[in-house]
Amino acid sequence: MADAFDFDLFVIGGGSGGVRAARVAASEYDAKVGLAEDDRYGGTCVIRGCVPKKLMVFASEYSVMAEDAQSYGWDMKAGPFNWHGFKTKLNDELDRLEGVYRKLLDGSGVERFDQRARIRDAHTVELADGTTKTAKHILVATGGAPVRPDLPNADLGIVSDDIFNLEQLPKSILIIGGGYIACEFACILNGLGVEVALHYRGAQILRGFDDEARGLVAESMRESGIDLVMGSNIVEMALAGEQEDGPRPTASDAAMGASARDAEVLRKQSDGAAAGQSGPIWVKTSNGGERVYDMVLFATGRAPSTKDMGLEDAGVGIGRRGEIEVDAYSQTAVPSIYAIGDVTNRVNLTPVAIREGMAFVKTVFGGEPTPVDHDLIASAIFTQPEMGTVGMSEEEAREAEPVEIYCTSFKPMQTAFAGKPNRVLMKLVVSKETRVVLGCHIVAPNAGELIQMVGIAVKAGLTKEQFDATCAVHPTMSEELVTMRNPMRTA
Repeated sequence: MADAFDFDLFVIGGGSGGVRAARVAASEYDAKVGLAEDDRYGGTCVIRGCVPKKLMVFASEYSVMAEDAQSYGWDMKAGPFNWHGFKTKLNDELDRLEGVYRKLLDGSGVERFDQRARIRDAHTVELADGTTKTAKHILVATGGAPVRPDLPNADLGIVSDDIFNLEQLPKSILIIGGGYIACEFACILNGLGVEVALHYRGAQILRGFDDEARGLVAESMRESGIDLVMGSNIVEMALAGEQEDGPRPTASDAAMGASARDAEVLRKQSDGAAAGQSGPIWVKTSNGGERVYDMVLFATGRAPSTKDMGLEDAGVGIGRRGEIEVDAYSQTAVPSIYAIGDVTNRVNLTPVAIREGMAFVKTVFGGEPTPVDHDLIASAIFTQPEMGTVGMSEEEAREAEPVEIYCTSFKPMQTAFAGKPNRVLMKLVVSKETRVVLGCHIVAPNAGELIQMVGIAVKAGLTKEQFDATCAVHPTMSEELVTMRNPMRTA
């Protein structure tokens, strides 16, 4: 099929979206496909994101299981967490998954280039070794990467990619940020026994999510021992003992939830805590607090990976945040160049990137123009407890039309029996006029599993009365979603 070109399709990026598009184009449409990846196959999700993070979530949840089991009559005690043993097994699993991705490409006939590629022109890519390849179509699927703030000594901190490569866990960590990555790692590390403080410049964590749901997550994080400080950001940082005027433990430490520990003790505790880090870090925050931590994690956002790609020179439009500008069919301003996934900064989720890749293949190789549907995408935040969400938040819905809010919060049976204070939340946002369920928000253990099923109903446009007509499964937490008869409030 390639005719005058080396390839019908050349994909830059070996993550979930790029790999799916490449192998489907090759195996189902007989296209000649090349793919270049300069790192590990599987991309952010498999190597540096969803998969290793979820395995860390599982590991962190075991820390309270022995205590809970005692309430149910079991004579169990939790031992220390073996980071080295877990990390070894984690790396083995990531190696296995990367091998699966490579085999999928090889089995579908995609030619792999294990090196960086950049765009030379509308139909040409240049590989790191200097060779060039031509293609009728080029698909950019290079994803995104975490960013550090513009702050002196910011290189002393780590970003989310680095967590999985730590030689050992720190005894204390300051996390800067309030998004889902910051909150997830705060819960993970807290569960693994690390003393965790999270500082966020906003008034509440998880901006953009339902206010009631994120409020319960914040409350639960504090109850678990995480030092959550709002309206605070880092303004200075340095290696302990090297800051201007030397170390200054102050009474403000108490306000930050810290014990008044000597900086030298912290230095001894944390020697070698992080790969590439030479010692504990003194930080000063915008609320005037000062403290020494073994480690600082910046979870302050991600940026599309578009630098030095030759995109603008080729005529591809780049947005204000560095994202590739595309239309509803993932096509750029250059007709032969497309882009999918996080590099477009639309909805930065792995399943969305895969769907975008499939829509691209149908459009370009299947002759079926297929716009990407970004409406009513369910998602989960793997805090403890988890948050699952689909559709409009209460705040968004209020701005759009009159709504009724059906909501309940309670102590679930399993942890209530164990004497725990944990609460869960089940919430439906319903249109007054059409009775359609506009949004659902769940804060509970396994909320990610629950919201997948509810997402089907919300995507289908079911009404509150159809929820009510569904018989409850008892006793479960989720039965509340079909038994809430009276709205708590209207707006």
